[in-house]
Parts: sequence; C-alpha cells; structure tokens
Amino acid sequence: MAEGREDGSSVAGGGGAPRVKSIFIYPIKSCKAISVSKAPLSPTGFVWDRQWVVINSKGRGCTQRVEPRLALVQVELPMEAFSLGYEPNKSSYMVVRAPGMTELKVSLAKPCLRSDGVTVWEWSGSALDEGDEAAKWFTDFLGKPSRLVRFNEESETRAVDPHYATGFNVKFPDAFPFLLISEASLDAINEQLKEPVNINRFRPNLFVNGCESFAEDLWKQIKINQLTFRGIMLCPRCKVPTVNQEDGTQGSEPTETMMKFRSSKVLEVDTTKTQYKGRVYLGQMLVCEDDNKWKNKIVSVGDVIEVEKVFPSYADVAV
Repeated sequence: MAEGREDGSSVAGGGGAPRVKSIFIYPIKSCKAISVSKAPLSPTGFVWDRQWVVINSKGRGCTQRVEPRLALVQVELPMEAFSLGYEPNKSSYMVVRAPGMTELKVSLAKPCLRSDGVTVWEWSGSALDEGDEAAKWFTDFLGKPSRLVRFNEESETRAVDPHYATGFNVKFPDAFPFLLISEASLDAINEQLKEPVNINRFRPNLFVNGCESFAEDLWKQIKINQLTFRGIMLCPRCKVPTVNQEDGTQGSEPTETMMKFRSSKVLEVDTTKTQYKGRVYLGQMLVCEDDNKWKNKIVSVGDVIEVEKVFPSYADVAV
C-alpha cells in the first residue's frame, strides 16, 4: 500500500472520503453482535458494548477462544436503547437466545447482587451479578458452571494498557474501546481464501468503506462526526477469527492464509517491544480523544471519516 501524507489525503482511495458502512455492538463479550444504524458514545466506547461477560466457576471471563459456542448466542436490546439519553426502566430487557435454549430475559435495571474476584485478562474486580436464572441458562448452554455479570461502573474502572495509551478506560473488551476495519481489507483477504469469510469473524465496532485495502493500518488520527479518534495499535488476531460464527466450530482459516501476507514479519512491524510476535494483524484499535465532548454524540452509518494524520510507515505503527 502506498504511504500517505501526514494529512491523510492519499489514503481515501478513488478521490472520495471513507464512510461508516456498519456499526456493531457486542453487549455480551464474545457473543453475537447487534448491527445498529447509530451508536451513542460513552467514556468507555459505544454505549452497551461489552457491558456483560460470562464468567466460569473461577470468575474468569469466557471468550470464544475457549468457548466457541458463545458465537451462537444472539443478543437483542430495545431499539430505543441506542438513543441519546436513554434510561432503562423496570420493563426494559436484554433478550438472549441460542439454539436449543429457551429465551432468557435480563433486566436492564442494575442488579443488586455482586460477584467478587471477576477477572478479564489483566483486570480483576467485582461485577454486578445477573442472578441464578441467567447463570443456569449459560451453565446449561455451555455445559459447565457459568454466570453472567455486568461491569460495575459505579465502583470499578479498567484502564487500557498504559504502554499504548493512558487516561482511557474500557469495560470488558480485550484491549481498547474501538476496533475499525475496512471493507476493502476484508475483500483483499477473501480474495486469498478458498471460502470467503464474513466480517463477523473479526468483530469490529466500525466497518468502513471508501478506502484502499489496509489503508486503516496507517490511520493515526481520524475524525467522525466532529469527534477525534486516535489509532493506538494494529489489532493482533487471536483464535476467534478461526471460529465459524454460524455454527460455533473452529478451523484454521482465515489465519493460516493471512500468515502469508498479514504477519508481523511480512508487514515488517517492530515487534521488539510487544508480546504479540507471530500473530496476524487486521484492523486499527482506537480511542476517542475528545474527553467530555463525547457527551450527546452519536456515530451513525454513513458518517464521513476524515483522515487527518497517518503513520509514515508500518515501522511507526504500534503492535
């Protein structure tokens, strides 16, 4: 890919500006996404994103890495939940469905139960427990003791990795508030695969079009709806993209093929200070830099992406 200028003017492709094609919210970590036309922002990312996580008997957060069947869990929130200023009431529910399971309704009103010793990667703390009915549902579905817990914003904070950024917090995503991937990048990967994959394998929040393939790798600073987002690091991919999101089975693709052209070695990124050697990369992880300006702000499908700054080369991009 040709390197872009500092103002980003050469990375849009075709003379037009990139735009937001789709927005995905993942209310329960590692379960199916909700595709929305607009998403309000919060201090930790999009509202409702990774607000819940399933934990095992030891309090450890579960993901598709070890529980690929989570890919089959479908989540539904009220349509109005993505409107500015929305406040749930006693009749507001998150509905959870999965093959062979009865429908589970989880009240959006905050539960009073608490689970201590919850861990997600490096973070440990307490979380709000959604109770025995939700616990039994996930225990039955996964075949092992499980509970559903919600991030407790009133008592807990979870900072992003200070080696990459400081002053930003998240709920239960792996690392950063936002992940952006372009449609052109997915197309370029699918051209190399015997069986194309859907973008749901890579679980972005922002799926964009109107740019060259892998242009987003070098996006250092972009603006969407007057909000400034900073590119933090390329996303090192784990086992999740190898999980078929339609049936919950695991294979070797697309990672095996991507190793040929999306590995740290091929991209010539600097891996001397990272724990992610030997990974393949897809997508740019972002933070929103505007502190309190996110209040009353929404990102919508169709929004223009202004690429304001780009990294000079892959050697300058964090991994």
